[in-house]
Amino acid sequence: MMETHQLFKKNETYNGLYAMLLVNRLQMLYFFLIMPNILINPYMIWVLIAVGILSQLNLLLLSKWLLTRLSSNGYNGFVQLFGKKLVRFLSFIGLFFILLKLSVITLGFSEIVQTFILPTTDTNFLIFFILLLCFYVAGRGVEHTIRFVFISFFFTFWMITFFVFFFFPPIAHLSDLYPLIPMEWKVENWKAFFLILSSYSGSEFLVFLGPWLKTNNKTFHYLSYGNALTVVEYVFLFIASLFYFGSNFLSKTQYPLINMGRYFQNPLFERIDIMMLSFLLFNLVFAVSLFLLLFYGASKIAFGKMSKPSSVKGLLFSVFLIFIGMVLVNELFWKSWEKQNFLLNLQIIAGSISYFLVPLVIVLVMKKEGVKKHAST
Repeated sequence: MMETHQLFKKNETYNGLYAMLLVNRLQMLYFFLIMPNILINPYMIWVLIAVGILSQLNLLLLSKWLLTRLSSNGYNGFVQLFGKKLVRFLSFIGLFFILLKLSVITLGFSEIVQTFILPTTDTNFLIFFILLLCFYVAGRGVEHTIRFVFISFFFTFWMITFFVFFFFPPIAHLSDLYPLIPMEWKVENWKAFFLILSSYSGSEFLVFLGPWLKTNNKTFHYLSYGNALTVVEYVFLFIASLFYFGSNFLSKTQYPLINMGRYFQNPLFERIDIMMLSFLLFNLVFAVSLFLLLFYGASKIAFGKMSKPSSVKGLLFSVFLIFIGMVLVNELFWKSWEKQNFLLNLQIIAGSISYFLVPLVIVLVMKKEGVKKHAST
């Protein structure tokens, strides 16, 4: 299939445009599909924007790490910063975060595909085919997977134009956007707040892609462009869903954006929602492929196998274990709404924590160890 040593090999580096797309596509995963169902109140528009601005601070910390020589050294750079034992321990913890994110986005998409496209197909088969496709992409190595973000972006970003129609009468009524200032702050609003925090996560995984990113003093700008694009998409889609459903009915539909896609009809293609989901799978495949590689790399560190070369067989074994784990989670947790809700809440909390702690901890340790920005950057 391919040479085994190619998985984590660095033959070239990718410029700021790739960094921008990586940030944006990793922030636009499964949670953006269910977000309008949980935000509900129009004043959450301001929270979306405020958390997006807060996210800039996190990206600034991330860029500080990417501009160091340690970042470009990959595993050895982390060992130099934290020490071998602590890196191993952190890798064990990282496995949980990666596996949780992998499970939630894959199971979520599988359920959506079953609901809207293939109602008689078992979700375990859908998980199998998604992982098979992702294994093919991941098996070509980190470099090819990073390149795949371009395909992911161009196959998914343009779909936002579908929702422009919801901004015009008779669907749109400005009264659906009131109140823009909250009269009271309810407990459910905190869940929505943490959902937004978690939805902006994903870009923290760039801390592991330092060897493949060509960084310079404009790196933060590119990361910011990616984040700004995410804010625009989130706000745009949320306002469109408010215009279509109104605040009162938004919480009563499980997947607002996909259901809005069913509203469109044309003589050439009757089911626009099917087309939307098919293209969204490109983004899922990109993200899951990247997480599979990170999971394999983290497991090698955690179990002290760094002296052995990376191999496609090793990656395949990891994917097999992940598949078994996902099937168990699907059967034991995802098919029950109460347990599925528990998993979603767990990912919301885990995503919020990882997004803000990973870059912050690295920068604090850098400061303690006196690590400076690479002179040549």
